[in-house]
Amino acid sequence: MALLGVDIGGTRVKCAVGEADGAWWVCASSVYDRPDAGAIARSVAETVERLDRSVHEVGGVGVCLPGVYDPDRRAVVRSVNLPGLEGVPIDRLLPESVRALARFGDEFRCRVVSDARAAAEDWVRTHGRTGRVLSLSLGTGVGACVLDDGCPLRVSGDSPGHFGQIDVSIETEADRRPVGPDGGRGGLEAYIGARALAARLGTNPAEWIGRLRVDSAPLEALARAIRVGHAIYRPDRVVLLGGVGLALRPLLHDLDARVRDGLTGLARPGWRLEVGDDEFHAARGAAQLAAGDAGF
Repeated sequence: MALLGVDIGGTRVKCAVGEADGAWWVCASSVYDRPDAGAIARSVAETVERLDRSVHEVGGVGVCLPGVYDPDRRAVVRSVNLPGLEGVPIDRLLPESVRALARFGDEFRCRVVSDARAAAEDWVRTHGRTGRVLSLSLGTGVGACVLDDGCPLRVSGDSPGHFGQIDVSIETEADRRPVGPDGGRGGLEAYIGARALAARLGTNPAEWIGRLRVDSAPLEALARAIRVGHAIYRPDRVVLLGGVGLALRPLLHDLDARVRDGLTGLARPGWRLEVGDDEFHAARGAAQLAAGDAGF
């Protein structure tokens, strides 16, 4: 019996099907920009249909939804990066083929998780990491997850706090500190989120790395955030996930040096800064987290 993970992101949908033998099949939808609920549902259907090799045998379904999810209403009630999701019941976002897989008697059930939690889950399982891992999911939005030997640290709801909204204002930009989608000035997401980078560096992500320097405001803000993470969580590893996180791989060495320069002595000796493997960590992690709900 296989597992299905659906990651509804800020720019497209990503899906993963995990087979019982450990094999994974993944694919992504076409890119969208601030879609309404109908466009999101069509993107989910498009992506699931392209994974038709095992969907008919799926025994567990996990879904990543960006924003504040209300389990009683079974809907996102606040999503600053994907407002088209707000107030839409989850069953309206999934095609009938998926709803049938997640139906137990007359009740429709699937595991709803944050993309940060799901992505961290897959990365830790894939790499067999133990100890404390602080993962930063850098995409359209910015989120974080802390896992202690695979168990999540919870500070605010299911999260370790709203890390994307911490104030990392750069003094040289004091008169033009950016405002994030949450309304906060100088927040991490306002510097390193995908829309923030597009506003600074142009709409072609392939050109961002060539225009970024380690002392530029976005990377300085990220380095500050990681330093804050060391002071609060004292992780053994910090891993950058999501599309923006993956794009930063060529700058990882310089970013690491920037973080270590004058870092608090509270940081754990031997800690490491790493980058994810691909953009499907959250989709695979959602599927893996659904396994428990499906009785696996």
